[in-house]
Amino acid sequence: MRYRLLGDTDLKISEVSFGTWAIGGDWGNSNDQEALSGLQRAMDEGVNFFDTADVYGSGHAEELLSQATKGKEDDIHIATKFCRAGDIHDPANYTEEAVRQYCENSLKRLQRERIDLYQIHCPPPAILKDGKVFEVLEKLQQEGKIRHYGVSVETVEEGSFCLGVPGVKSLQVIFNLFRQKPAEDLFPKAKAAGVGILVRLPLASGLLTGKFNEHSTFAADDHRNFNANGEQFNVGETFAGLPFTKGVELARELSWIAEGRGDMARASMRWILENPNITCVIPGFKNVRQIEDNLGTINVPAFSSEELDRLRSFYDHEVKEHIRGAY
Repeated sequence: MRYRLLGDTDLKISEVSFGTWAIGGDWGNSNDQEALSGLQRAMDEGVNFFDTADVYGSGHAEELLSQATKGKEDDIHIATKFCRAGDIHDPANYTEEAVRQYCENSLKRLQRERIDLYQIHCPPPAILKDGKVFEVLEKLQQEGKIRHYGVSVETVEEGSFCLGVPGVKSLQVIFNLFRQKPAEDLFPKAKAAGVGILVRLPLASGLLTGKFNEHSTFAADDHRNFNANGEQFNVGETFAGLPFTKGVELARELSWIAEGRGDMARASMRWILENPNITCVIPGFKNVRQIEDNLGTINVPAFSSEELDRLRSFYDHEVKEHIRGAY
């Protein structure tokens, strides 16, 4: 395993880490024992960072992480998120009383005294610009409740604004072969500002595994079903904002990246990690097999300059026009 510093903090985290949205809920059926086995295998292979949120399974993902990391609090770093259990547009959701309660609830579920990275969970731009929530996070940091804080954002504009907030140490963004815009301007600025980049949805909700076809279906409780067109939250969180059938078609055209790299998923994440401004990728998982598949990314051969140019041209001319929603 290789490790990268999270911006200019003292947190050195595994470049392939894992998100826990899938084991908490909203990705169809999941099995707790398989999830715990997967978490253990990841840690055995050197993974020392996991991303979660208080709304993943209504806190269940945090509880699973608590079980898996018991006694390893100094070695295994956890990032969690808050605000989406309430009305994200209501300023009252970000008062000291509200945020402190969110924090205490997560600490209780995680059975920890401190959260390594506490992130605002995709708040509206108006809340970010108001700025009061950052004052609350500063207080929690001073009290030792949180080690560092950051923001999970939906758009480049939101991310750019957050870089101007002195205490922000991380941005969590959607970035993959189907969603390359953040690399143009946001990532270099974040690097210069000493802010780490956590890449979520590196496989575009599974499109970049190459395993789907136009007739693939998803369970009723899977966001790839109930949010396919942005019905419940930002459309970019599902299939990178692409219409599903178009995404399948585009993924098929990218199948060449797997040649000599094992499979499309590993190749896709290798492409992300070749960007020096990125701290880590946080793919999801449900079981040990998926942990092992994703960790295979570490040993995948790099892309040539010609291949990188080809991928950029593909995005510019074949993908970009089909992305829906602000990004």
